[in-house]
Amino acid sequence: MPTKYPMKQLSILLLTQILLFSSCQEEKTNNPDQLKSVLIGYFNGIETMDFKKMRDLTTDDFIIYEDGVVFNNDSIFKMMKSFPKYTAEYKFENLKINVDSNSGNINYFNHAKFVFNDTTTVKFDWLESATFKKIDGKWKMDFLHSTVRK
Repeated sequence: MPTKYPMKQLSILLLTQILLFSSCQEEKTNNPDQLKSVLIGYFNGIETMDFKKMRDLTTDDFIIYEDGVVFNNDSIFKMMKSFPKYTAEYKFENLKINVDSNSGNINYFNHAKFVFNDTTTVKFDWLESATFKKIDGKWKMDFLHSTVRK
């Protein structure tokens, strides 16, 4: 004769099995969209001159290599503050994203359009690569290399 379990015991058993099963599932840490979101967020910060956002999305030792010059966030912010009033629009294509549990990189083409003082339009095309680290469970960009596309 089958053993009968009271409903409470069955509920506890079922809950225990669900918890055990879910704890055995590997956390998805290699999501390329998370890196893409950090990259796009950083450039959105440039578009809106949101220095806090830019700093929040980067490591403390973040650096940029651009046109033979080494920048960090402070030097980028200083340069941006020296620009005349501008609007900026970035478009990314050909993104190649590699990511594992604690690091990742993206190689891509970056197209930018800047309008200064509502009159002067300047367009850029760059080849870029960015590297990322997971710090305290959050993805941050730690390096960006940019060169003019020929």
